[in-house]
Order: sequence, then C-alpha cells, then structure tokens
Amino acid sequence: MNIREIDHITLTVSDIAKSERFYHEVFDMPILEDAPLAGVRAGKQRIYFVEKEQQPPFAPANPSIGSIAFSIVAKNPMDEIINHLKSYFIDIIDEPQTREGTHGKVKSLLIKDPDGNIIEIANY
Repeated sequence: MNIREIDHITLTVSDIAKSERFYHEVFDMPILEDAPLAGVRAGKQRIYFVEKEQQPPFAPANPSIGSIAFSIVAKNPMDEIINHLKSYFIDIIDEPQTREGTHGKVKSLLIKDPDGNIIEIANY
C-alpha cells in the first residue's frame, strides 16, 4: 500500500455553524457546498464537522468534543499570522518556536478552536 496524503479529517464539534464560521473567517477556508457532511476545504483536503449526537453510521467508538490536535501549514510569515490571530482576538497558547514537521523543521504556534481542539499553525 502506498499512502499519498490525508483526504479529510472529521471533528466532533458542539456547534457546526460556529465551527464553519471560525475556520472560514480565521483561516479563509471555503465552506463546503454539496458535501456529504458540513465542513471546510483546507487546501486539497477537507475538514468535516459533526455534532456528538449526529454521528455518521461509521463513527469513532467514543467521539468527544475538543479531543483532536492537528497542524496546518500557512504560507504567510509568522508575524502576519500573529497579527491576523490577534485581529480575531484568538489567544496563542504556545508562542512561535521551531518544531519538527512532516517535511523538516517548521516555525509554528498553537491555538485552540471554539471547541478546544489544538491547532498548530506552521510555516516552513
């Protein structure tokens, strides 16, 4: 088997509309139209949103809100990312530092989405 990339991830959220608004407004991710689940497009991938009570037929054994940590890669310089987050009053929970990314060293910071999921925002 030769895995090429991740197609999508599904987040269990408390409020789908609030999650769509956050990811669309803060990260400029387009809201999906005509998709099997609500969500946004993140580059070539998708992030789907489901509420705990509305899980699809094949769901994790114990879906929980705010239990995911993932990393997104931004093209903007880190100072622009920080200023953008501040303009949306988003707390940076871990200041920019060098970390190991999939393709080598990245400069990244950490924030939380409205449900407490950890989002690492990185740039190479």
